[in-house]
Amino acid sequence: MFTQRWHYAAAFVGGLVAVGIALAALAAALVYPNLPSLDTLTDYRPKIPLRIYSRDGALLGEFGEERRQFMPIEKVPKRMQQAIIAAEDERFYEHGGVDTLGVLRAAGANILAGGASQGASTITMQVARNFFLTRERTLTRKFSEALLAIKIEHSLPKHKILELYINQIYLGQRAYGFEAAARTYFGKGLNELSVAETAMLAGLPKGPSVYNPVVNPMRATARQHYVLERMKKLNFIDEKTYRQALKEKLVVRRERRAVDVPADYAAEMVRLALIQQYGEDALYNSGFKVVTTIRRDHQEAANQALWNGVLDYDSRHGYRGPEKILRLPPAGEARDQFILDALIGIDTINGLAPAVVIAASPKAVTAVLPDGKRAEMSGASLKPVAAWLNPKAKSGKRIDPGALIRLRQNRDGSWKISQLPQIEAALVALDPQTGAITALVGGFDFARNKFNHVTQAWRQPGSSFKPFIYSAALEKGYTPATVIEDAPLTLTAEEAGGTPWEPQNYDGTFSGPVRMRTALTKSLNLVSIRILESIGPDYARDYIRRFGFDPSRHPPYLTMALGAGSVTPLQMAAAYSVFANSGYRAAPYLIDRVYDGNGKLLMESRPQTVAGGAPRVLDPRNAFLMTSMMQDVARRGTAARVSRLGRSDLAGKTGTTNDQRDGWFAGFSPDLVAVSWIGFDQPKSLGPGETAAQSALPIWIDFMGRALAKTPQKGFAMPEGVVAATIDPDNGGLLPEGSPGGIREYFYEENQPAPSNPLEELFDIFSEMGRTSDETGSGTGGTRP
Repeated sequence: MFTQRWHYAAAFVGGLVAVGIALAALAAALVYPNLPSLDTLTDYRPKIPLRIYSRDGALLGEFGEERRQFMPIEKVPKRMQQAIIAAEDERFYEHGGVDTLGVLRAAGANILAGGASQGASTITMQVARNFFLTRERTLTRKFSEALLAIKIEHSLPKHKILELYINQIYLGQRAYGFEAAARTYFGKGLNELSVAETAMLAGLPKGPSVYNPVVNPMRATARQHYVLERMKKLNFIDEKTYRQALKEKLVVRRERRAVDVPADYAAEMVRLALIQQYGEDALYNSGFKVVTTIRRDHQEAANQALWNGVLDYDSRHGYRGPEKILRLPPAGEARDQFILDALIGIDTINGLAPAVVIAASPKAVTAVLPDGKRAEMSGASLKPVAAWLNPKAKSGKRIDPGALIRLRQNRDGSWKISQLPQIEAALVALDPQTGAITALVGGFDFARNKFNHVTQAWRQPGSSFKPFIYSAALEKGYTPATVIEDAPLTLTAEEAGGTPWEPQNYDGTFSGPVRMRTALTKSLNLVSIRILESIGPDYARDYIRRFGFDPSRHPPYLTMALGAGSVTPLQMAAAYSVFANSGYRAAPYLIDRVYDGNGKLLMESRPQTVAGGAPRVLDPRNAFLMTSMMQDVARRGTAARVSRLGRSDLAGKTGTTNDQRDGWFAGFSPDLVAVSWIGFDQPKSLGPGETAAQSALPIWIDFMGRALAKTPQKGFAMPEGVVAATIDPDNGGLLPEGSPGGIREYFYEENQPAPSNPLEELFDIFSEMGRTSDETGSGTGGTRP
């Protein structure tokens, strides 16, 4: 009886299955002809972002809806292909688009769950969904997906289907395709990944957000272990490799950018320059490639120098407290997860890692980093934040458990408490022979402040502007040996451009009669004003055009001698290039070549260089004399710290504005010009003692030390028409060669000083007695202008 009923039941079920198959066949016959065309697959044109590179091939930035880098299947490592197959579709090379066994298994699970709870998508089905369908979990979508997969299998070979999958699928962090994901998560290409890293990526398609190693490291690791186990089971890796991969500690990049060297400000300049010409859609999705003039080693040096300089300045001005205070749950797994969740989305900014304090006392602080590791700090490293660890300090003015702080790692691997700086800075470097910009950092962090201080910050240059006034004076007959009075001076409101003014030297002292070279070396303000008074502000204002300055930003008053106008760091770099290259104006440029997505050259820069086309704007003798004087600035003057680099081929000038609101250093070698600036966006004093030599110069020295580390020294060639002679250091007059106490000086051949005459000098001193300092002539001794 039981056997008979069983046969009836089996027959009934079989009938239902047959009816189901018949209905499915009928549905397939009706739906299949209406499936979308596969042209999108057969003529695959993925959205490739605009990519910007340094001149030596380093990725500086990319812009686009999707972060993707197409990788032909023949270039995808076999191990990566195996990992994907092990994780997603072990029967990929056996089925015809739909894995029947997998579908039946998933169908059974869905019936038991009372809905579509489990899928059985093959790689081919995922390709169909990614290109043509939505991700909704319905039987209708699944049916269409299966039919599309069969159609795809009939139209494309297996290796092409796998290529489409590898390049199209979304893997989190804006990364589409496995090559982009490798660079996003690990900072390297597929062919550089270890087995452990490969397995981590292969686990992402199941859930890019759930198994994201940045935001869910524990789940990502569990998924990675599953993939490794599947690879071992399918004999893609052996037991030893499997064990080694399980033990490997992965270093996942937490930064959102996936570039070889950060150059956000330069990349943004390129984007803005191209967007109007090519349009956003073409620019962001067609695979445009831009090669810039940036040098990777120079950009890395500039980044590090600026970050170090800003953080050093910030550390000199005290700790301002935690970024926020979090209410922590009791110690345990709940607290650990709470901390990790709190740190998700808070980027490490230029080495400043976010961390949450879990224990704090005047003697020791323990904080948890985004990767879950703990940082222990004690002893002298806590001295800068001692006031914030005082138990007697008011709540909210202490570093307590729950405090969100920033940590900076020392070279020995230890940590110290730091903070995000409020000060800003900029650094730009260029090749004076061509105008090619080799490094550009427009601020401390682009994500926090997109204002490009290299090109957009119009600031007073202070004393870094003096060389252009001195250069104008040379054309008016002055020489480096001309003696000018350094004495008190009172200017009328008309002369000063507003109100009466009694200018001072920085240290408040006066040196009396000094040679022009000495005045620039010591950056004597009163001498610079007397020089400008002598040659005339209108003449000087017109003269500076040759360096690329806009006269309208430099009012024709005597304050111009002290840099009271407005300039940008890029303007200053271009202007100082004229001195470095012996008098030519080579316009700065950043974009070298532009290619479309097919590699076709669309644009190539043809700059006017010193070797061809650049206009001469300055007498080479003038450039040489100014360079010589600025070498003294770098050897024994306000920038004497430059001598620490141990090079004799460096020259430049410091610049500190009123109340130390801006710090500058502009300097150069024969082949590299660099300008550093530091200040607040809303101008205010940098603080007592924060002269340019203290704030801006260290950034420049740090950069040039790195940038020129492998560059041999190269002197500045003396041009024809310049002669060297021995002079009296007191009055600037000529002395016979070999005279004791004499010093060497350079002159235009036709403009050498008169012989030194001590008696005449004494007569001049007596004749000057009784005259007020503001009536004193601008030049005495040497050649009179």
